[in-house]
Amino acid sequence: MASALTDNDQWRHSVIMTRAMDPEVFDTIWTAIEPILPKPDRSHPLGCHNPRVPDKVCFRGLMIRLVTGASWVDVEALLDHQVSDTTLRGRRDEWIEAGVFDRLCEEALAAFDRILELELDDVAIDGSLHKAPCGGEGTGPNPTDRGKLGHKWSLAVDGHGIPIGWTLDGANRNDIPMLEPTIEAIAQRGLLCDIGTLHLDRGYDYPKIRNLLHGLGLVELDIQKRGTKPPPGTPHRLTLGLRWIVEAANSWLSNYGQLRRSTDRSTRHRHAALCLATIILITARLIDYRNRWSPNP
Repeated sequence: MASALTDNDQWRHSVIMTRAMDPEVFDTIWTAIEPILPKPDRSHPLGCHNPRVPDKVCFRGLMIRLVTGASWVDVEALLDHQVSDTTLRGRRDEWIEAGVFDRLCEEALAAFDRILELELDDVAIDGSLHKAPCGGEGTGPNPTDRGKLGHKWSLAVDGHGIPIGWTLDGANRNDIPMLEPTIEAIAQRGLLCDIGTLHLDRGYDYPKIRNLLHGLGLVELDIQKRGTKPPPGTPHRLTLGLRWIVEAANSWLSNYGQLRRSTDRSTRHRHAALCLATIILITARLIDYRNRWSPNP
């Protein structure tokens, strides 16, 4: 998929991505996540538990893996062996079971909507293909990568480029079957009724898709016509219309090593990684907004 970003956009999104490990961003997210983490089990009858690795160390490990895509063993080494790779995976699964990542993602979206307000007059949806060399649940042969195993997400973003809904599947899955689950994810957040115009590419230009969307209450549709080509020399961004927003978001998310080349073998693990990336995006945006208007951030 071609990039829809200008040089300035690429620089801006690259800066936001690298800020994932910025102390200000990390500490802000940690402050929000710490109170909702499940309490450790201390019910051993003899009280002889091994010392528990601090949650903050494990959370830093998850952030490092998200940004770099490094193996769990490498993350353990990067943390100077303060925590084992087994403990990191176990703590991640424990937090997923407790709904930590979903809950924090919802809180981040609510905070963004309260402070800056989600821009739902224009919403765009598109899919994005990525490598998944280890296979597993929710993967399939990628038709754009010589049939190698890959995964795919269908992403919906608001006018600011903030993800408001997504669904995950194998790389061999067509965009059309993933459209309705993506919209259902938006509806579960109570945002569907506020959408003004939905922007889609030519792959969705079918009467059954229009009928489906109209049945869901989405009347204003901007779907690129099949078989249309822009005049020679037209800048790629101009051919996209407002769909450039979701193209930019997909490009930004693809900067994360864990998402770009996923070695996770479970859909829930990739979903948790997308939640964490969305939380980072929103946190960085809100910090930038505060710094812009505060003389002493």
